[in-house]
Amino acid sequence: MTDRELDAAGITAPALRAAYTHCRRLNAQHGKTYFLATRLLPIERRPAVHALYGFARWADDLVDSLDPAVTTDQRAAGLTRLQSDMERALQNGESTEPVVLALADTSRRYRIDQRHFSDFMGAMRDDLHVTDYPTYEDLRAYMHGSAAVIGLQMLPVLGTVVPREEAEPYAAALGVAFQLTNFLRDVGEDLDRGRVYLPADLLKAHGVDRDLLHWSRSTGRRNTHITQALTAFADLTRDVYREAAPGLAMLDPVSRPCIRTAYVLYGGILDAVADEGYAVVHRRAVVPRRRRAAVALDGIARVMAARVAARSGEGPDAPTTSTLRRWPTTPSRPAPSGQDREEVA
Repeated sequence: MTDRELDAAGITAPALRAAYTHCRRLNAQHGKTYFLATRLLPIERRPAVHALYGFARWADDLVDSLDPAVTTDQRAAGLTRLQSDMERALQNGESTEPVVLALADTSRRYRIDQRHFSDFMGAMRDDLHVTDYPTYEDLRAYMHGSAAVIGLQMLPVLGTVVPREEAEPYAAALGVAFQLTNFLRDVGEDLDRGRVYLPADLLKAHGVDRDLLHWSRSTGRRNTHITQALTAFADLTRDVYREAAPGLAMLDPVSRPCIRTAYVLYGGILDAVADEGYAVVHRRAVVPRRRRAAVALDGIARVMAARVAARSGEGPDAPTTSTLRRWPTTPSRPAPSGQDREEVA
């Protein structure tokens, strides 16, 4: 499958093929939800998405290593080397680092604004020393570089049926929605890294602070105030999904099934969090395999319909907010059994 993707994309140089293959491996290993959705894209566009994911994952891992032997100064130095390598490669297309080489090639092929990569690296640097956010506005400012620009990087690869600048706010919002979902899912793991991404003013409104979160994490005991704060954060996240939804209809019809699938699968993480009683301080929420399979099959059906419509010269009906999955604001069904669950990343 990898060779077919690379052949379809016209990627022939051996070093580039190896670089893209490396990025695809990172996507498959670490971005299960993202990788599944990527499989629904036209085959020639998939390598570019693997490259964008691979670079972001590489940078994120530099920052988020839990190895106590790696100091903050060493992480900062690693980011500096990565950014310097990235900037050179974006200019001359050369690098010995696979994720950087693939990124530079994708940037050239799709004419991606290089500022998006610089903004992303700035957010990675913030993670080295910023451990909490006083307000939601502060968090959104950080997420411009850490999440919104990911949506903006993706947009040229996906293609649009409207001028790109018209679709950009929605692509940025979807990137933010996905990251807010990850923040909710990863509350406990982020605490272990010394970070709290839930805005302090939201926590305070429900009688929660960092100390209470650490107490709950360390003791394994639940707390009503924490549950209320997490529920409010989930509601806020759903609002951002609704903000992003109109952008789905602006995408190239053959790309819509991929992004719609990602939209629904990431929304399913919110369902899982609710189903498990907002216990994310203690464990990651997981999504039922059957749910993932059903969404994937729906995506495949939409891909086939889009391809038939493209061959016939007719545009398929665009998904609208009313056809997208609605997420409950409170748990509405029992959690699936252990053998029917799977973690998503």
